[in-house]
Amino acid sequence: MIAKREIRALLADMESEKVERTVSTNNMDKFAKVVCAFANDLSNKRRPGYLIIGANDNGSLCGLKVTDELCRNLAGLRSDGNILPSPALLVEKISFPEGDVAVVEVQPSKQTPVKYKGTTYIRIGARKGEANDEEIRILQEKSEIKAPTFDSTPCLYSNIDDLDLELFKTDYLPKFVKKPVLTNDKRTIKQQLASLKLFDIKHDCPTVAGILLVGKDTKQILFGSYIQFVEFAGQNRASKVLNERQFSGNLITMLRELDYFIKYTIQKQRPVFITVLREEMRINYPYEAIRELAMNMVMHRNYNTNAPSKFYEYADRIEMDNPGNLFGKVTPDNFPNETDYRNPVIANAMKMLGYVNEFGSGINSVQEILAANKNGYAQFYFQDMSTFKVIVTNADPENKGKNVEINDEIVGIKGRNVGINDEILEYINKNQNVTIYELAFLLKVAPRTIERYINLMRKNGVIERIGARKNGYWKILNKREK
Repeated sequence: MIAKREIRALLADMESEKVERTVSTNNMDKFAKVVCAFANDLSNKRRPGYLIIGANDNGSLCGLKVTDELCRNLAGLRSDGNILPSPALLVEKISFPEGDVAVVEVQPSKQTPVKYKGTTYIRIGARKGEANDEEIRILQEKSEIKAPTFDSTPCLYSNIDDLDLELFKTDYLPKFVKKPVLTNDKRTIKQQLASLKLFDIKHDCPTVAGILLVGKDTKQILFGSYIQFVEFAGQNRASKVLNERQFSGNLITMLRELDYFIKYTIQKQRPVFITVLREEMRINYPYEAIRELAMNMVMHRNYNTNAPSKFYEYADRIEMDNPGNLFGKVTPDNFPNETDYRNPVIANAMKMLGYVNEFGSGINSVQEILAANKNGYAQFYFQDMSTFKVIVTNADPENKGKNVEINDEIVGIKGRNVGINDEILEYINKNQNVTIYELAFLLKVAPRTIERYINLMRKNGVIERIGARKNGYWKILNKREK
C-alpha cells in the first residue's frame, strides 16, 4: 500500500488520472465503477489507481471518521461477483490531523477488459466513463491473458469460394510443407487450409488470415485491408499530389508489389558534388529500411477496422500511419526491444514467405541502416492509442527539411539555439511518460546524451522522476535551471 506522505501528494494532484476523491461513504455503485476503471488501465501506465474516500475535490479532507464497516464494504468489491474478472485491491484506513481517509489501491488487471455488471469502465483523464468499441478493442489487445487473435477467428459470411485455392496450392502451401509430405498428403483442401489456420472447420468458412493471405477479393470482405500511398510535392497535404496508388488484394500479391515499388520507385539516388575530383551517390531512403518498416506496417496493423494503412511521401520525409498502436507486452518504455504479435498467423506467414528475416530485431536494424545513410533515426509516436506512426527524414540534402510538422506540432530537430534542456522539458511537458529512447529519436541524439542532460537536470532540481524507471513518470519542478 502507498505510504502516508504519498497520499498527501496524490490529494494535491488535481490532474492525475490515477486518483479519484470523494466524500461519499455509501455509494458502492460509484466506487465499483471507479475500481473497474482503474483495473482496466486503458492508458497502460501499469501503475495502481487510488480511490480516496474522505477527501474533497480540491484535495482537502472533510473530517471523516472511517469505520471498520466501511473498510469491509470496500474490500467486498473485490469478491461480490459484480466486477469481473475480479480486481486485485487493498483497503487501508489512514489518519491525518484533519480527519481519516479510506484508500482503495487498485492494481492494473492482466486480463482486460474488466467489467462491472457487464459494462466496461475506463479512466478518461481525471474522470471515469464507459468504454466505446474502439477502447474495448484496445483493452482486449493489451490483455496478458489472450483470447484467440483476430486473424485466427472465423470470417463469417465468407466461404471457401472466396479463397484463391490455386494460389494456395502453388505459392503458399509449398512454403510450409515439404514436397515429399505434400506428395503423400491425403487431406482435403479444407483440412490443409485449417492446418495452417486459414480455414475454420467448425464454422465452415475461412479465417481472417485466410482471406488476408489467399483471398480472391480481400478488400470486399475486410474493407480496410489496403495501403494508401500518396506522394506530395511539398511538406504537407495541401501541396500538389505527384503520385497516388493503392496496394490491395491478398498479401501474397500485395507484398510482392509493395516490395518492388519501394525498391524501384521510393528509393532514388543521384550524384552529389563533394570536390572537383569526387562525387558521392546520395540515396534518399535506403530500400532495406523502408521495406522493413512497410512490412512491419502490414504485419502489426489492426485489421478489425475500415481504416487503411497510410504511406505518405513528402518532399522532406516519409510518414507511415497504421491502425493499431503497440500491442500486448510492448510499451513505449520497452519498444523496440520487446516483441508481441497482434496477428501471429500473418507474422508467421510473412516469415515463411521471406518478407521477415528475424523476429524482434527489425527496428534496431532499421535505425542502424538509416543512421549509416545519414537519414537520422526513424521517429516513432505512440501518443494516439489507436494508431502507430513512424517518420523517416529524407537524406538527400536537396530535400531534407530541418523541421517536421505534424498536427501543428514541431517534432523534428529544432536547432540548438533553444538548447537541448529546453527541448527535453518541452517534450516532458507534453508527455510525462516519454522515454529516454523516444527523446533520443525526437532530438536525433544518442540515448547516452539524453541521459547525461536528464541526470544534470535532476541533480539541479529541474525535473524529478516519480516512481520506478519502468513504470514511473517525469515531473517538472522548475523549467529553468538553477
